[in-house]
Amino acid sequence: MTDGPVIIVGAGHAGYQLAASLRQAGFSDRVCLINDEAHLPYQRPPLSKAYIKGSSGPDSLMFRPEKFYQDQKIELIAGRVAAIDRAARKVKLASGEALDYGHLVLATGARNRLLDLPNANLPDVKYLRILDDSEALRAIMPSKKRAVIIGAGFIGLEFASTARIKGLEVDVLELAPRVMARAVTAEVSEYFQARHREAGIRIHLGVQATSIEAEGGKVTGVSLSDGRHLPADLVVVGVGVLPNIELAAEAGLPVASGIIVDEYLATADPNISAIGDCALFNSPRFGGSLRLESVQNATDHARCLAARLTGDKKVYDGQPWFWSDQGDDKLQIAGLTTGYDKVVLRGDPAKKAFSAFCYKGEELLGIESINRAGDHMFGRRLLGMHRSLAPEHAADENFDLKSALA
Repeated sequence: MTDGPVIIVGAGHAGYQLAASLRQAGFSDRVCLINDEAHLPYQRPPLSKAYIKGSSGPDSLMFRPEKFYQDQKIELIAGRVAAIDRAARKVKLASGEALDYGHLVLATGARNRLLDLPNANLPDVKYLRILDDSEALRAIMPSKKRAVIIGAGFIGLEFASTARIKGLEVDVLELAPRVMARAVTAEVSEYFQARHREAGIRIHLGVQATSIEAEGGKVTGVSLSDGRHLPADLVVVGVGVLPNIELAAEAGLPVASGIIVDEYLATADPNISAIGDCALFNSPRFGGSLRLESVQNATDHARCLAARLTGDKKVYDGQPWFWSDQGDDKLQIAGLTTGYDKVVLRGDPAKKAFSAFCYKGEELLGIESINRAGDHMFGRRLLGMHRSLAPEHAADENFDLKSALA
């Protein structure tokens, strides 16, 4: 049980959920949620999908209205933390204000990896991570005719689908030999490559942008490493993110590819924890350190930490899951498939509904499902129980998956 105020730096999924979960668990001391965006805490997944192609306003994204924070006595503080004084247990805001903490939680998230190319700072070169990014793209898309998306990860392909639906000509550049290469199997990559091409999206693999061309401050196109030139009046960059670890590092906390925390999400300082996209956590489930970028990871981290801070200490053992909506297709992933050596398909890609069961030897690591929500939910339950499924059963549509949960 922690004594004194809990100060949470970052108001994304992890920060919001921690504040709410602390109150749900009966924590009665001060809770401050420091937010460096000019919005109430909001959901991020719709930003590259439903929100950007819709007409609803920012209020549709908010976790809760302002009255919720008032009723729950969660103090929303607009600003940026400039430094942590660990000895005095204070955080110093850029405004000059200082806040005392009994426990400090870093939920600082991640930021876009920036493109280092000529003309990459022009107004028509956009990124997509926060609400202001999505708003900016919604505002300019009606005036644009041709977009080049740099990066064929989830965000790049989600936006490509949206832009195509909005009537833009779309080219996607990817240095890897297939789309979403770091996230999904070759079978799932091939399916989405085909689906995007059917929609009229041109996908260019094994190439990278070498420069953004412009005239009079206006983007005119993108030059490629193979000598080609693609005309464009809009460039959207999705080349990954970097965890926001600087605040922790400047305070002397150990960092690597994230803020290093143990299996309880605690840093080397017992009065400071880190959760969400910024946290590199020790995972007993997977036998090593992980840093995950997902809503599931952020919210489950927050709930686990809230329990510890209110006297119910337990190891974080969340089962990862992810999703991506691209056009009419929903991709859902249960588990972590890193290191798989065998893929078994259940269902038929030609019917636009199948799952890839990923194995290492005979052990099921994860399931990638396209338009098969039942398979995904089965995978979350099975893997959550630390169980596997024989590959021959996964491939057999007549095998009742529910029987494996008994």
